[in-house]
Amino acid sequence: MTKAELGLIGDAELVEELSVLTTQTARMRARMADIMAELERRRCAKPVQPRARR
Repeated sequence: MTKAELGLIGDAELVEELSVLTTQTARMRARMADIMAELERRRCAKPVQPRARR
């Protein structure tokens, strides 16, 4: 959306759009935290295997 387009939208619509984007951002951050926690859990749960010598 361009600045010109933003100028055509009313205040209520802009506030609503900002609210939607804020909610989406919060959900994405929470999802990212869940994924990172799961990856960390998996990394810590893997048994440590000795390396084969060559």
